[in-house]
Formats: sequence, structure tokens, C-alpha cells
Amino acid sequence: MKPELRSLLSRQHYAVVGDHSAVKLCHWTKESLLHGRACYKQEFYGIRSHRCLQMSPAVSACTQMCLFCWRIQTFTEQGVEHPDDPDMILTEAVRAQQRLLTGYKGDPRTDQVKFREAQEPSMVACSLSGEPTLYPRLGEFFAACHRRKMTTFLVTNGTMPEVLGRLDPLPKQLYLSVVAPTQAVYQRLCAPLIPDGWQRLSETIALLPSLSTRTVIRHTLVKGWNMDPAFVPSYAALIAKAEPAFIEAKGFVFVGSSRGRMHFDAMPSHEDVKRFADLLAAATGYAVTKEKPDSLVVLLEKQK
Repeated sequence: MKPELRSLLSRQHYAVVGDHSAVKLCHWTKESLLHGRACYKQEFYGIRSHRCLQMSPAVSACTQMCLFCWRIQTFTEQGVEHPDDPDMILTEAVRAQQRLLTGYKGDPRTDQVKFREAQEPSMVACSLSGEPTLYPRLGEFFAACHRRKMTTFLVTNGTMPEVLGRLDPLPKQLYLSVVAPTQAVYQRLCAPLIPDGWQRLSETIALLPSLSTRTVIRHTLVKGWNMDPAFVPSYAALIAKAEPAFIEAKGFVFVGSSRGRMHFDAMPSHEDVKRFADLLAAATGYAVTKEKPDSLVVLLEKQK
């Protein structure tokens, strides 16, 4: 990792692990400890917010430069050339999380039972930054997590279908970000660094039904860009191919470096997200089952 990036990440309260991984305390981990408020993933999927380890094994590597991404993209690389040992990454990531949590022990607002439990994370979310499938030992990393009885969530942009097709073991839950209904919108909004990004995403969508794990399609909704009602049939066609267990309609949030690329008006209200989710439900046959307004997210579930 370049020294300038390591310094920048440290200033932004990341804990760098090895040469290409990083950990950062999730907002909802803090909220759970201090105020008893849970992440939508706890309410939707049953994970424990205060025991969630938010990390990335490829913090500065990605195949896209999405306009809505909250991270700084100056240091974007397109691969991990010298991969660190997965057991080392996991061990040091847990230790990094413990260090990041240290100051909460003395805060009178902290739930001390939760604080003690948080020292041993039970959930690993590969979703912090970058594209995790660019880490070539990702399957070994998930195996290390599972040996420690840790649940694993993976968020991917879908541009590495060959990795997902051979990934062993798979994460316990696989998120696929589908933020564009058409190739034209994809090119403008996701700004791929590879020439065949849309084709690769299409391959991943077709692959999804064959993967023996719980799958989620996430639509990050950006007002004025990808949530026009006219796009609903195109989204529905993609969902029909992917056959996910769940769909998340999630509003773009105007935070971080996205503020230098987008305008505040691109952030939808929860009412905007809910209306779009209702249109998706009508077009796909999925049912709206849960929502969390403070996270701008609505869950749709496949009907049996």
C-alpha cells in the first residue's frame, strides 16, 4: 500500500491490516453500543450490529469509480498483486476492531455487556471499500471466518463472475450491487475502469441462481439517475434472471467523497425509495416485507 494512502486511511479512522486490507468501525456498531439502535441488517437478517466486523481485503482496489461511492477514489487499483495470508488478515482485523473499540469501554453511555461481546465479532461484512473479489484468496478468507463460527456477508459489484463461479466456500450471504437498469446508465453512473463491465455484471446476474447461498440484489437508488419509473421493467428483467432471495431498494446517501461528484438533490427521501420499491414489487412478484427509514432502505422478499 502506498504510504500516502495508508496515512490518509489512518486519518479517516481506518485500521490498515497488512498491505491491502482495512477495518473501520461501522456507524451502526457505535449506535448499538451507545444508544441501542441496530443496523437494518440486524432487523432484516438477524445479525448483531455490535458484533459486526466491517472490513475489506481489497481496500484500494476496484473495477469501477461509481459516482455515488463515498470513498476517495484517487488511489484506485485494479487488483491485489501480492496477497496477504487470509488467516493473518482475519486475526489482525479482529485485533484492529478491538483497538478501535477501546475508547467505548469508559463511555457511560456504552452497554457494557455489548462491549464485552463486541470483542469477539460474530459477523464479517466484506463491504467496507473496494471490490473484495479482487483479493485472490477470498475463499480461503471465508473458510477462516467459518472455522471461527463467524457469519460472512460479501458485497460485490459483479464484475468478477469467474471468481464467484469458483469461490469455495461461498459467503453465507452474497450481495450483488445492480445500480443500473441498462448499459447506458451503467456507463455513466458506475464509470467502469474495465471495457466489459456491463457484460461481466450480466454474467454474474445469470450465475446467481446456481450459487448455493442466500443472495440479495441491492439497488442503490440515485435520484435523477437510476430510479425513474420507466426503468422498472428493465430492473424486473434483471431480477428475473438473478432470482435472488431478497431485493434491497436503498437510497444513495450524500456523504463522504460522493459530495464532490453528486449533488444533495440526488439523495432520495425514504418516501421516494418506498414508492420505487412498491413499483418493483408489482413488477417482480416480490413482496415488500420490511423497511428502515433512517437507512433509506426497503426490503423485498421472494414469495414461495
